[in-house]
Amino acid sequence: MNIDFTGRKVLITGSTSGIGFAAAQGFLAAGADVVINGRKDERVSLAMERLGAGSRVFGFAGDLGTADDCDRLIDEHPAFDIVINNIGIYGLQDFFETPDSEWDRFFQTNVMSGVRVSRAYAPGMAERGWGRIVFVSSESALNIPHDMIHYGFTKTSQLSISRGLAKRLAGTGVTVNSVLPGPTLSEGVSQMLQSEVERTGESLEAVAKSFIKSHRSSSIIQRASSVEEVANMILYISSNQASATTGAALRVDGGVVETIA
Repeated sequence: MNIDFTGRKVLITGSTSGIGFAAAQGFLAAGADVVINGRKDERVSLAMERLGAGSRVFGFAGDLGTADDCDRLIDEHPAFDIVINNIGIYGLQDFFETPDSEWDRFFQTNVMSGVRVSRAYAPGMAERGWGRIVFVSSESALNIPHDMIHYGFTKTSQLSISRGLAKRLAGTGVTVNSVLPGPTLSEGVSQMLQSEVERTGESLEAVAKSFIKSHRSSSIIQRASSVEEVANMILYISSNQASATTGAALRVDGGVVETIA
């Protein structure tokens, strides 16, 4: 299978590190023009240097959890062929200690960023008869964590929007799907596990594997996924070859979610 994005312009929100950055690498390697995004100019500039794709990589610094920065993005980049709604925040917090402000912050960043961006770019895709919109959700959308209910809620919301928008765009040539990573060895997870690495002297991979066995015992692969493994699914579902898949929730969770569907 030869996946080729030559001539396609791609937006990946929240892409200065982790899954978003790995997806940017994949899209660039397959010939796309890519806009990466982060909140700070320094992070965006550093990511662009690391990508090193010359005239085919662009940066947009802004918080897409705000309407103002979404509007600024749309002004600077009026059209995309592919939109990857990857930006997201997470954090442990007990339900009874989570104030309204945190629920709203998570909702604006994880959900409304994708709503605003998709609402802006989907009509142009439909007019051109081709487009791809991908929401990077999580296995937590189905397997709601008791210690991050506010996070799980936002990830379930993404599945609803993705499915509904796919139906709204029926017959246009624009597909809308969700990708559901499981535990993934991103920079954020690596930082979370670093204290245990220092305490035990074990490798990051070994500590992550122990974490999976303790906290995600239903995992079939019994390890954390790599960011590249998740990015591979994002690239496939964005390709011409995936034209018959839309309205789907595609798991890259290592089998964590206990379902045969």
